[in-house]
Amino acid sequence: MAGLDLTIPKLKLNDDTSIPMLGYGTGTAWYKTGDESKIDQAVIDAIKIAIKLGYTHLDGAEMYKTESELGTGIKESGVARDKLFVTAKVDKGNMNDIEGAIKTSLKKLQLDYIDLYLIHQPYFTESEADLQKAWAAMEAVQQAGLAKSIGVSNYLPAHLNAILKTAKVVPSVNQIEFHPYLQRTELLAFHKKHGIATTAYGPLTAATKAKPGPVDEYVGALTKKYAVSENEIFLRWCIDQDIVPITTSSKEQRLSDYLRAATFKLTPAEVKQINELGDQKHFRGFWQKYYDEKDRT
Repeated sequence: MAGLDLTIPKLKLNDDTSIPMLGYGTGTAWYKTGDESKIDQAVIDAIKIAIKLGYTHLDGAEMYKTESELGTGIKESGVARDKLFVTAKVDKGNMNDIEGAIKTSLKKLQLDYIDLYLIHQPYFTESEADLQKAWAAMEAVQQAGLAKSIGVSNYLPAHLNAILKTAKVVPSVNQIEFHPYLQRTELLAFHKKHGIATTAYGPLTAATKAKPGPVDEYVGALTKKYAVSENEIFLRWCIDQDIVPITTSSKEQRLSDYLRAATFKLTPAEVKQINELGDQKHFRGFWQKYYDEKDRT
């Protein structure tokens, strides 16, 4: 079905760059727990398949330990660099040397620049000054041309407020866990107010981790209406709210199916109904230790 001519919609960011609204992630299923230097050919092959199918937005992070595989997959795909949108993230251990971290990532990725560079999480400190210092370092790597856009991940309004006090550049993106059972309404309102785009990891959680749930029956009816799977419904539900979902799979057919999310639109009433049903249940799949069990922020 796919090739690089597939029309995945794009979202314009606050710095006038644009991000493809469906991303292929190299974490979760591919996350390495062992020696990073041991190359995983399966990851390289999956990345090449994703690019072949039409995924141009590739999401990586130093925490995943798969940057070398991502770089090789990109190189072996033969697709021109300017056709791809590559995200990388600096982990908490490198907050004091963000310039060094991005240069190391660029070497592993075999790239001259990163399209979107994120601070992976704010939990490296409880100090506003530290958050501000790290953000100033992000602004410096952007100024140096090492990253076209800069942003954050897993930040809450308090973290964003801290950096906005001293920021010269407003973060272009905050990548967060987002799905029908974790809708982050306060955080999304903050993003909208400040022109910060939302990218979503775990967008398929309602289908993969949190069943059974109140959205199941309604989404099942939508799969019949649109002749797609529930995964594509959840991806489209994000896209129709101007939220960029990041997903992954090792299976070519499943990756191909996910691209059907670019072929239809939910009605505003359908988006609203999923929102209302999803709000009846709370489920967080990541970073639980930093939240109260009932915290929906």
